Amino acid sequence: MIILDELRVEMTGYRKEIEELSDVLSINEAKERIEALSAETAKDGFWDDLENSQKVLQETKALERKIEKFNKLRDKLEDIITLIELSIEEDDESSVEEITAEADDFKKKLEEEKLSTLLNGEYDNSNAILTFHAGAGGTEAQDWAEMLYRMYNRWAERHDYKVTLIDYLDGDEAGMKSASLLIEGENAYGYMKSESGVHRLVRISPFDSSGRRHTSFAALEVMPEIDDSIEVEIRDEDIEMEVYRSSGAGGQKVNKTSSAVRLIHKPTGIVVSCQTQRSQYQNKDYAMKMLRSKLVEIKEREHLEKIEDIKGIQREIAWGSQIRSYVFMPYTLVKDTRTGFENGNIQAVMDGDIDGFINAYLKSLSHGTLK
Repeated sequence: MIILDELRVEMTGYRKEIEELSDVLSINEAKERIEALSAETAKDGFWDDLENSQKVLQETKALERKIEKFNKLRDKLEDIITLIELSIEEDDESSVEEITAEADDFKKKLEEEKLSTLLNGEYDNSNAILTFHAGAGGTEAQDWAEMLYRMYNRWAERHDYKVTLIDYLDGDEAGMKSASLLIEGENAYGYMKSESGVHRLVRISPFDSSGRRHTSFAALEVMPEIDDSIEVEIRDEDIEMEVYRSSGAGGQKVNKTSSAVRLIHKPTGIVVSCQTQRSQYQNKDYAMKMLRSKLVEIKEREHLEKIEDIKGIQREIAWGSQIRSYVFMPYTLVKDTRTGFENGNIQAVMDGDIDGFINAYLKSLSHGTLK
């Protein structure tokens, strides 16, 4: 019973961490805020203002999700402690393996919740817009860009995020030249911001009949989706709009109509496009969201006071500054060059298991140890 006695001491010690987490997450304040919002919904005329009512409901749901997630974690700890005490009382060692597995799962979830408290940036709670660009190298690089596209789709699915395809440009023979995704969900940008940069692939190319090893690059740009509550002045005369016919991989990814929209922001040279929605109006709306987000992201990155200070095409991600390397041959390893975190199970990573890299980045960011 020594194992269970030690486990009881360890798990009981987590009660203090749960209390501290409650304070950091402001659980009591969240409950009070929900009551205030509930009172607001009961006022006469509340539903007449659709825009405001939607914001109130969204805030309420977000607070309720936070409280529910915390309560589940707290209850899981108490259930584990109760199970340990019952096993000790009945002198039953057969449940040690099950209890240990539950304890490990609790510790993993607690760590994830503690990491989420680091997401306190202005846009961390926003949805994320991901834009993929294949590097130089033709088919090989375009195939790599699509592999990354798949990886982030799998990651989003693991976290129950909603994914909307905004734009997709086929590769010449395989893969894709570029694509844009909208990932919707709590803290989507807070987690995804760690992935912005150049990703390097080393493998034996399936497109090389000689079986030689190739190095390929693809860039991922991550922006927060900027909602209408943030004022961004974009003058109509600064935008040039082009309409073109949609085209996608085998017709599977987009609707092939003449409704695709490309917007060019003339003062900066920024180009955004959308071709996946059913109408030209919807495509333009998504493209405008991307343009707003990109301008705000550049303003923040360049430490500018206002959008108007952005001059000319902004610096693109340099191919030499990769954030992560994915090696399939001569060994298998994915290593982040900023944090040093690595994972030898490359297939799991390509299937969306990238939380280890994201968490390592957030920890390094909070400790100021990023390379």
